[in-house]
Amino acid sequence: MITDVLIIFDIEAVLVDGEFLPELAKSVGKEKEVMEITLKGIRGEIKWEEGLKERIGILKGVRYEDALEVARSMRLMKNAEEAVGKLKDLGFVLIGVTGGFSILANRVKRQLKLDYVFSNEMIFDDGKLTGIKLNVNSNKAIALEELIKKLGIGKKETIAVVDGANDLKLFNLAKLKIAFNAQEIVKSRADVVVDKKDLMKLIPYVSEFCENLISS
Repeated sequence: MITDVLIIFDIEAVLVDGEFLPELAKSVGKEKEVMEITLKGIRGEIKWEEGLKERIGILKGVRYEDALEVARSMRLMKNAEEAVGKLKDLGFVLIGVTGGFSILANRVKRQLKLDYVFSNEMIFDDGKLTGIKLNVNSNKAIALEELIKKLGIGKKETIAVVDGANDLKLFNLAKLKIAFNAQEIVKSRADVVVDKKDLMKLIPYVSEFCENLISS
Protein backbone atom coordinates (compact mmCIF):
# COMPACT_ATOMS: atom_id res chain seq x y z
CA MET A 1 0.00 0.00 0.00
CA ILE A 2 1.19 3.51 -0.84
CA THR A 3 -0.22 6.89 0.13
CA ASP A 4 -0.84 10.19 -1.62
CA VAL A 5 -2.19 8.68 -4.82
CA LEU A 6 -5.39 9.77 -6.50
CA ILE A 7 -7.77 8.31 -9.07
CA ILE A 8 -10.46 10.39 -10.77
CA PHE A 9 -13.44 8.65 -12.35
CA ASP A 10 -16.13 10.01 -14.58
CA ILE A 11 -19.25 8.58 -12.97
CA GLU A 12 -21.70 7.99 -15.81
CA ALA A 13 -20.71 5.24 -18.27
CA VAL A 14 -17.62 4.49 -16.16
CA LEU A 15 -18.66 3.77 -12.57
CA VAL A 16 -22.30 3.41 -13.64
CA ASP A 17 -23.29 1.38 -16.70
CA GLY A 18 -25.29 4.06 -18.46
CA GLU A 19 -26.24 7.73 -18.62
CA PHE A 20 -28.81 9.14 -16.22
CA LEU A 21 -30.63 11.70 -18.38
CA PRO A 22 -31.28 9.31 -21.28
CA GLU A 23 -32.63 6.75 -18.82
CA LEU A 24 -34.84 9.36 -17.19
CA ALA A 25 -36.04 10.45 -20.62
CA LYS A 26 -36.84 6.84 -21.51
CA SER A 27 -38.97 6.51 -18.39
CA VAL A 28 -41.14 9.45 -19.50
CA GLY A 29 -41.24 8.69 -23.23
CA LYS A 30 -38.68 11.27 -24.37
CA GLU A 31 -35.71 8.97 -24.96
CA LYS A 32 -35.07 9.75 -28.63
CA GLU A 33 -34.91 13.54 -28.27
CA VAL A 34 -32.61 13.43 -25.24
CA MET A 35 -30.32 10.70 -26.58
CA GLU A 36 -29.70 12.59 -29.80
CA ILE A 37 -28.49 15.61 -27.83
CA THR A 38 -26.49 13.45 -25.40
CA LEU A 39 -24.57 11.74 -28.21
CA LYS A 40 -23.78 15.04 -29.89
CA GLY A 41 -22.27 16.27 -26.64
CA ILE A 42 -20.24 13.10 -26.03
CA ARG A 43 -18.84 13.33 -29.57
CA GLY A 44 -17.99 17.00 -29.09
CA GLU A 45 -20.34 18.22 -31.81
CA ILE A 46 -22.10 20.79 -29.60
CA LYS A 47 -21.04 22.68 -26.50
CA TRP A 48 -21.78 20.62 -23.44
CA GLU A 49 -23.58 23.40 -21.56
CA GLU A 50 -25.81 23.98 -24.57
CA GLY A 51 -26.70 20.30 -24.74
CA LEU A 52 -27.47 20.11 -21.04
CA LYS A 53 -29.83 23.08 -21.22
CA GLU A 54 -31.61 21.52 -24.20
CA ARG A 55 -32.04 18.19 -22.44
CA ILE A 56 -33.33 19.73 -19.22
CA GLY A 57 -35.75 21.82 -21.28
CA ILE A 58 -37.18 18.65 -22.77
CA LEU A 59 -37.52 17.07 -19.33
CA LYS A 60 -39.03 19.97 -17.40
CA GLY A 61 -41.99 18.83 -15.36
CA VAL A 62 -40.60 15.37 -14.59
CA ARG A 63 -41.55 14.30 -11.07
CA TYR A 64 -38.88 14.02 -8.36
CA GLU A 65 -40.10 10.51 -7.53
CA ASP A 66 -39.51 9.40 -11.12
CA ALA A 67 -36.00 10.87 -11.18
CA LEU A 68 -35.15 9.21 -7.87
CA GLU A 69 -36.43 5.84 -9.06
CA VAL A 70 -34.25 6.03 -12.18
CA ALA A 71 -31.18 6.96 -10.12
CA ARG A 72 -31.80 4.05 -7.76
CA SER A 73 -32.33 1.56 -10.58
CA MET A 74 -29.17 2.25 -12.60
CA ARG A 75 -26.61 -0.52 -12.39
CA LEU A 76 -23.03 -0.05 -11.37
CA MET A 77 -20.45 -0.96 -13.98
CA LYS A 78 -19.40 -4.62 -13.87
CA ASN A 79 -17.03 -5.29 -10.96
CA ALA A 80 -17.18 -1.68 -9.76
CA GLU A 81 -17.27 -2.66 -6.10
CA GLU A 82 -14.43 -5.14 -6.50
CA ALA A 83 -12.25 -2.67 -8.40
CA VAL A 84 -12.86 0.13 -5.92
CA GLY A 85 -11.98 -2.23 -3.09
CA LYS A 86 -8.65 -3.02 -4.78
CA LEU A 87 -7.96 0.67 -5.28
CA LYS A 88 -8.62 1.38 -1.62
CA ASP A 89 -6.26 -1.45 -0.69
CA LEU A 90 -3.61 0.21 -2.84
CA GLY A 91 -4.08 3.46 -0.94
CA PHE A 92 -5.89 5.59 -3.51
CA VAL A 93 -8.08 8.58 -2.77
CA LEU A 94 -11.14 8.14 -5.01
CA ILE A 95 -12.97 11.02 -6.68
CA GLY A 96 -16.07 10.70 -8.84
CA VAL A 97 -17.11 13.58 -11.07
CA THR A 98 -20.03 14.02 -13.43
CA GLY A 99 -21.77 16.67 -15.43
CA GLY A 100 -24.86 14.82 -14.31
CA PHE A 101 -26.65 15.13 -11.03
CA SER A 102 -26.32 14.54 -7.30
CA ILE A 103 -29.44 12.39 -7.27
CA LEU A 104 -27.27 9.68 -8.86
CA ALA A 105 -23.77 10.76 -7.80
CA ASN A 106 -24.54 10.68 -4.08
CA ARG A 107 -25.99 7.20 -4.36
CA VAL A 108 -22.81 6.03 -6.14
CA LYS A 109 -20.65 7.67 -3.50
CA ARG A 110 -22.48 5.83 -0.72
CA GLN A 111 -22.54 2.49 -2.49
CA LEU A 112 -18.89 2.51 -3.58
CA LYS A 113 -17.62 4.46 -0.56
CA LEU A 114 -15.91 7.06 -2.74
CA ASP A 115 -14.03 9.78 -0.89
CA TYR A 116 -15.48 12.69 -2.88
CA VAL A 117 -18.00 13.34 -5.64
CA PHE A 118 -18.69 16.43 -7.72
CA SER A 119 -21.97 16.90 -9.59
CA ASN A 120 -24.71 19.29 -10.59
CA GLU A 121 -28.07 19.73 -8.87
CA MET A 122 -31.56 19.25 -10.22
CA ILE A 123 -34.06 21.83 -8.98
CA PHE A 124 -37.57 20.66 -8.20
CA ASP A 125 -40.48 22.96 -7.35
CA ASP A 126 -43.62 21.32 -5.98
CA GLY A 127 -42.04 17.98 -6.79
CA LYS A 128 -41.45 18.76 -10.49
CA LEU A 129 -38.23 19.50 -12.38
CA THR A 130 -37.85 23.19 -13.17
CA GLY A 131 -34.11 23.68 -13.74
CA ILE A 132 -30.58 22.98 -12.54
CA LYS A 133 -27.76 24.43 -10.46
CA LEU A 134 -24.48 24.11 -12.34
CA ASN A 135 -21.52 23.14 -10.15
CA VAL A 136 -19.59 21.18 -12.81
CA ASN A 137 -19.28 22.67 -16.29
CA SER A 138 -17.76 21.33 -19.50
CA ASN A 139 -14.29 21.69 -17.96
CA LYS A 140 -14.76 19.19 -15.17
CA ALA A 141 -11.20 19.74 -13.97
CA ILE A 142 -12.09 23.19 -12.64
CA ALA A 143 -14.47 21.68 -10.08
CA LEU A 144 -11.65 19.53 -8.68
CA GLU A 145 -8.81 22.05 -8.54
CA GLU A 146 -9.40 23.35 -5.01
CA LEU A 147 -9.74 19.86 -3.51
CA ILE A 148 -6.66 18.52 -5.30
CA LYS A 149 -4.63 21.48 -4.07
CA LYS A 150 -5.88 20.82 -0.53
CA LEU A 151 -5.01 17.12 -0.79
CA GLY A 152 -1.52 18.00 -1.97
CA ILE A 153 -1.41 15.16 -4.50
CA GLY A 154 0.51 15.95 -7.68
CA LYS A 155 -0.10 15.07 -11.30
CA LYS A 156 2.48 12.29 -11.29
CA GLU A 157 0.52 10.53 -8.52
CA THR A 158 -2.85 10.84 -10.30
CA ILE A 159 -4.88 8.62 -12.66
CA ALA A 160 -7.95 9.69 -14.65
CA VAL A 161 -10.50 7.24 -16.11
CA VAL A 162 -12.97 8.76 -18.58
CA ASP A 163 -15.09 7.99 -21.64
CA GLY A 164 -16.31 11.16 -23.37
CA ALA A 165 -14.94 14.18 -25.20
CA ASN A 166 -16.30 16.42 -22.45
CA ASP A 167 -14.00 14.62 -19.97
CA LEU A 168 -10.73 15.34 -21.74
CA LYS A 169 -9.70 18.22 -19.46
CA LEU A 170 -9.51 15.66 -16.65
CA PHE A 171 -6.56 14.10 -18.49
CA ASN A 172 -4.64 17.32 -17.80
CA LEU A 173 -4.70 16.43 -14.10
CA ALA A 174 -3.29 12.93 -14.50
CA LYS A 175 -0.05 11.14 -15.20
CA LEU A 176 -1.86 7.97 -16.32
CA LYS A 177 -4.77 8.60 -18.68
CA ILE A 178 -7.20 5.72 -19.17
CA ALA A 179 -9.93 5.64 -21.84
CA PHE A 180 -12.72 3.33 -20.69
CA ASN A 181 -15.14 2.22 -23.44
CA ALA A 182 -14.45 5.65 -24.79
CA GLN A 183 -15.05 7.84 -27.82
CA GLU A 184 -12.28 7.76 -30.43
CA ILE A 185 -11.03 11.25 -29.56
CA VAL A 186 -10.50 10.10 -25.97
CA LYS A 187 -8.71 6.92 -27.03
CA SER A 188 -6.34 8.96 -29.19
CA ARG A 189 -5.19 10.95 -26.14
CA ALA A 190 -5.05 8.11 -23.62
CA ASP A 191 -2.11 6.09 -22.35
CA VAL A 192 -4.31 3.03 -21.85
CA VAL A 193 -7.48 1.94 -23.67
CA VAL A 194 -9.92 -0.49 -22.06
CA ASP A 195 -12.70 -1.58 -24.40
CA LYS A 196 -14.51 -4.01 -22.10
CA LYS A 197 -17.22 -3.04 -19.61
CA ASP A 198 -15.37 -4.42 -16.61
CA LEU A 199 -13.64 -2.15 -14.13
CA MET A 200 -11.34 -4.92 -12.91
CA LYS A 201 -9.59 -4.57 -16.28
CA LEU A 202 -8.08 -1.36 -14.90
CA ILE A 203 -6.30 -3.02 -12.01
CA PRO A 204 -3.21 -4.38 -13.83
CA TYR A 205 -2.47 -0.90 -15.22
CA VAL A 206 -3.07 0.74 -11.86
CA SER A 207 -0.84 -1.80 -10.10
CA GLU A 208 1.95 -1.15 -12.60
CA PHE A 209 1.50 2.59 -12.04
CA CYS A 210 1.94 2.09 -8.29
CA GLU A 211 5.01 -0.12 -8.77
CA ASN A 212 6.60 2.55 -10.94
CA LEU A 213 5.89 5.19 -8.29
CA ILE A 214 7.53 3.12 -5.59
CA SER A 215 10.62 2.42 -7.71
CA SER A 216 11.04 6.00 -8.95
